[in-house]
Amino acid sequence: MRKRINVLITACGAPGIKGTIFAIKNNPDLVDTHVVGVDVDEKAVGQYLVERFYRVPAPEDPKYINVLLDICCKEKVDVVIPQATRELSAVSKNIDFFKENGIAVMVSPYESIMLANDKLRILELFVNLGLPYPNYQLVSSIDELRNAVIAFGYPERPVVVKPPVSNGMRGLRILRDGAWDVYRFLSEKPSGVEVTLEELITILEKGDFFPQLIVSEYLPGKEYSVDAFVGKHIKFAIPRVRNKIVNGISFSNEIELREDMIRYTLEASQEIGLRYCFGFQYKLDEHGLPKVLECNPRVQGTMVASVFTGANVIWCGVREALGEPLNEPPNIKSSVEFHRTWGGIGVVDGKAEEI
Repeated sequence: MRKRINVLITACGAPGIKGTIFAIKNNPDLVDTHVVGVDVDEKAVGQYLVERFYRVPAPEDPKYINVLLDICCKEKVDVVIPQATRELSAVSKNIDFFKENGIAVMVSPYESIMLANDKLRILELFVNLGLPYPNYQLVSSIDELRNAVIAFGYPERPVVVKPPVSNGMRGLRILRDGAWDVYRFLSEKPSGVEVTLEELITILEKGDFFPQLIVSEYLPGKEYSVDAFVGKHIKFAIPRVRNKIVNGISFSNEIELREDMIRYTLEASQEIGLRYCFGFQYKLDEHGLPKVLECNPRVQGTMVASVFTGANVIWCGVREALGEPLNEPPNIKSSVEFHRTWGGIGVVDGKAEEI
């Protein structure tokens, strides 16, 4: 293993940036790392956590890839780690372009990324593989939405509605009739996720088109995120219970090495063609059966939890991308918890201090 590696991390304003840097800096090979961060936001908080920071255009901008490559060449970057969903398409299309310039990119092939980011195609994949999935229906109009929601038991039972392609809980709604009463109004903070069917229809009518939506059964059990790695010689997956979720971010996690979710994840990822590190999310139905929610074909926000299990998923991905794959699977500790805490960075006269 080389003595020093220069790493570029995109979207360094993302909530998981500190964890990603921690995983790289605290690698089991004790390799010295120089971390460069980029983001579309010049105020991205990650700039205070990396050695060098650059502002870049949006991933949809035709100049994005060339700007990224110029930074890589200037900083002598060895490997690029894309963190944001919206970047994956652009970066994965240009894997060979970076490779021609001696730069590795820790991202799966473009076709795999497009499949994995589509929640509808993931559901269809699980159907075809005979793996557990929530009952669902694709709708394209108000009438289809209303009929599907009622068919799934609304208003007696809650129902989930979400677009096929989105991230960060955008477009997700849980339809629940009479969801709020005086007690909940006074004791809980509003999440913005729960609405009635009529409230959702009012929102959707305020536009000149109706988006395709997935309507699916509501799963009442625990939610899991599975951090996974697939390399040339080894593959493994680490399920963790998301005991506390705030705005889609895991704040309290507990490792639970369930063999069923490990098998589902590795079987599905092989079919998709995913490489390096990525994640799947599941939720238990009323009988305790885990059913797939979505796939995240990138570094997950709380993937740093794997560091404490002895299986640093992000670092495994870095090694694999650099052509220095692991030959033996790590010993994964199961009695591990990971909890987030609120923190911050104070900036005075350009100097940052972390609390």
